[in-house]
Parts: sequence; structure tokens; C-alpha cells
Amino acid sequence: MKKISHYLSFALFALIFLVEPSFSAESKVGAETQYIFNTLLFLICGFLVMFMAPGFAMLESGMVTSKSVSTIAAKNIGLFSIAGIMFWLGGYNLAYGIPEGGYIGSFIPWSDGSKLDTGYSDGSDWFFQMVFCATTVSIVSGTLAERIKIWPFFIFAAILTGVIYPIEMGWQWGGGWLAKAGFSDFAGSTLVHAAGGAAALAGAIVLGPRLGRFARSGDKPMPPFANSSIPQVTIGVFILWFGWFGFNGGSQLALGTVDDATAVAKIFINTNLAACGGVIANALITRFLTGKTDVIMMLNGALGGLVAITAEPLAPTPGAAIIIGAIGGAIVVLGTKLLFKLKIDDVVGAIPVHMFAGIWGTLAVPLSNADTNFGAQFLGVISVIAFVFVVSFVIWKVMASTFGIRVSKEAETKGTDVAEIGVIAYSIRD
Repeated sequence: MKKISHYLSFALFALIFLVEPSFSAESKVGAETQYIFNTLLFLICGFLVMFMAPGFAMLESGMVTSKSVSTIAAKNIGLFSIAGIMFWLGGYNLAYGIPEGGYIGSFIPWSDGSKLDTGYSDGSDWFFQMVFCATTVSIVSGTLAERIKIWPFFIFAAILTGVIYPIEMGWQWGGGWLAKAGFSDFAGSTLVHAAGGAAALAGAIVLGPRLGRFARSGDKPMPPFANSSIPQVTIGVFILWFGWFGFNGGSQLALGTVDDATAVAKIFINTNLAACGGVIANALITRFLTGKTDVIMMLNGALGGLVAITAEPLAPTPGAAIIIGAIGGAIVVLGTKLLFKLKIDDVVGAIPVHMFAGIWGTLAVPLSNADTNFGAQFLGVISVIAFVFVVSFVIWKVMASTFGIRVSKEAETKGTDVAEIGVIAYSIRD
């Protein structure tokens, strides 16, 4: 029995000795396994980003008055559905059919041409990019709340998701002229967030403020514009924060190597810390400026920090991520005050959060990524924002001058839930 045991021990030792070197020499998994892991990353992170859709719906529903909540619900499920159809119908190929260094692809429906050599399923990539597209138009929804007609908004959503967004995002992510110029935007501080903010700003200018919004001076909202539910806003922000791990982590675009897995983990950490920095910065700033700790600014500070880190969530150290996020939060406070002085009515604060903080995050990329430069970053920011703002402004103007984009004064007074949807969100029955 002892001899058998000795033989088995020797055989096991020999097996380990002989086989172990071949394990250590193999640094990568096979092509099919990489394909599976990369596809899985796209799909998991894609549905995390999709979960941001209810986050936007909750945030916006809580920020508007109680007479416009059903409208927000209708807009958010409508815009997500429109984005899915339009990005399949032609948006994807407008972005990814761009010739190298070019400006625009072809408006043709997406089709699956999955190959092992690509490294991931084409379908998983389409889904991941589509939810980014939907996020862009979600930004516009909250800014224009409580006074815009729902069907003109849906028309604009179709144009933004099917044409405007695919063109500008393709300039960089599709290998277009901004990519050739050296512009870098890891997960979309400018391509998604600042672009959505620019479209919202154009709409807010054309649409005008809510009735009586600026009738009296002061930075605090007047009683008629009280938020319907701060707890709902808070839940919405936490959902968005959660979804952002998919937004930034999935933008690594690969999970088939040790380096990729390590990178995704670091992106998660930096994303989280940037949001934390934005919250704490705004808690301190509002306490210092007003003597009160403004919970809305804390919530929007989290989002401002997340937007700011999105342009480069991998290269910064954790400490730098906190600072980038904190500055993003501070920019939200200052940007909100600026819009108030300019009498631009942004119901949820989407323009300061997404556009202003997005600009900061994109311009800050060279501070941590030595492979980028400020000139290319500035070029990308100016080009994308100018393109989206001008085209959006023209579209809003045309619609306003023809069939109209704003509800009547009577409808606005009654509330868009009654005038546009016919369903009251909150009702108490005897």
C-alpha cells in the first residue's frame, strides 16, 4: 500500500512539474473564449446602461411638479423605444460606416455579420451602443419638462437618435476625423453627455421658461415649481450611479485578458470615487454659500462627478478621480446659478450636469493621459457641441414655427398630465 502511495505521489509531482510550465507560458485564453468574455462584457454592461433609463425616469418624475409626472413616464419609455428603432434603422451604420478619417457613414439598417476575428458578437456591440444613444436623448427630456408637447419631443428624439448623435459619435468612436485628430473620449463625456446637454440647451432657448419661473428674483424655486418627490429623485440618482459602472466599465470593450479585467476593476473604482467627490464637494459648497446643505445639489453633484470622469476613467489615480469628480460637482452649482441668471429654465439641471461637467471632464483628460493633448480635446469639444447645438436649434425652430412645440398657457396651468396624457400620476380616492 505504501509503495502504491509513493508511486502516486511521484506521478502527481511529475505531472505538476511537467504541466505547470505550459500553464505559466500561456498568458491569454483562446480566441473563442475571448470572444465569449468580450461579448458577455457588452451584454452585461449594456443592460446596466439600459437600467439608467428608469433612473432618468425616476429622477425627472421627482424633480417636476406633481401635475407633470405621467408625462415624464410617457416621454421616457417613448424615447427609449424610439432610440432602439432609429439606431437599428440607420443610426449604427451612420456612426460605424464612416470611412477612416471621414465624417458620415450610410443610413442603412444594421445587420449581423458576427465573426470570430472581430473578437465579440456584432449583436452585443449594437445593443451596447444603442443604450448609449438612448442615454443621450434622455438628457434632453428633463430640461424641457412641464411645457413641451409630447409628440414634437418624440419627433426630435427620432432625429437626435437616428441622425445627429450617430454622426458626431462616429467622428471619434467610428474612426472619423476627430479620432484621426487625436481626440479622446473614453466613454462619452462629450460625445454623449455634452452632446445631450447641447441639444437640451437649444430646446430650452427656443421653448422658453415655464410660466412665472423667473417672475421673482432669488435662486430658490418658487412654490408652484416644488419638486414632486425628493426620495424619488434620490432613487433615480442611485440607479444612474449603478448603471454608470456599465457605462464606463463596458467602454473598455474587452474582458479577454488579465489586463482588461484589471482595467475594468480600476474603472469601477474611479467611477465610484468621482461620484463621491461630486457629492461631498456640493454638500460643502452649498453649506458655505447658503448655510444649508442642498440635497438636490448633492444629488446632481454625484451626476456631475460621474459625467466628468467618463471621458477618462482608467488613467487617473483614485485621488485624482475624486478631484475630477469634485470639480465636476462644483461646476454643476456654478452652472445652475448661471442658467438662472440667463433665465434659461432647466427643470432637472441637465445642462450643468451633462454639458458643463462633460466639457470639464473632456478637457481634463490630458492631465492623466499622456497620450492626449489639450488642442485635440478642445477641438473635439467645440466641434461636437457646435454641431449638435446648431442642428438642434434649427430643428426646434422649424417645429416651433410650423406645428408648435409648446403647450398652451391653459394646458400648462392645468398640467401636462391632464393636457397631454390624460392620466394623473397621483390621485387620492375616498
